Amino acid sequence: MSLTCSVRRNFLKGLCGAVATSAIPTGLYAKEFTSGTRSLSLFNRHTSEREQGDFWINGNYQSDTLLSFNQVLRDHRRDISAPMDKRLFDLLYQLQKTIDNKSEIHVISGYRSPATNALLASKSHKVAKKSYHMRGMAMDIAIPDVKLSLLKDAARSLKLGGVGYYPKSGFIHIDTGPVRSW
Repeated sequence: MSLTCSVRRNFLKGLCGAVATSAIPTGLYAKEFTSGTRSLSLFNRHTSEREQGDFWINGNYQSDTLLSFNQVLRDHRRDISAPMDKRLFDLLYQLQKTIDNKSEIHVISGYRSPATNALLASKSHKVAKKSYHMRGMAMDIAIPDVKLSLLKDAARSLKLGGVGYYPKSGFIHIDTGPVRSW
């Protein structure tokens, strides 16, 4: 091995270490990412099921709570549940913090099986054929006593994924895909 290669490797190793170190939050800011509790309360409007719990405690996702959330968010038409993207729960938590609200989140749609999505897409041009709902990365939600326009604006301000606004239907769509809005 040449000296140039060795010097280059050490430089890159140092650079990667510096970048990784700078990406780790420090001080009080770091506490928000490593300690505390994140809780949600969900209500499925189609099944009338409720679930609430701490889904994240001191930097660790709580698998039992996530499983119960997945059950409430299942495709009620086919009775199929699937693992939901953990970032979706983080997004909901951040959304509630943004609007300073801890009320129950009403779920209109969570996971959708491909068969259910195809059925809904055949009836409405507003349903995407490759919906993030089929990947467990999307929810359609409302929060009683919170104006839908406020919920939409708060979700868009987070820039954590897609946000769709459906005022006539009474819900917003959120997903953990690319940042976009409609």
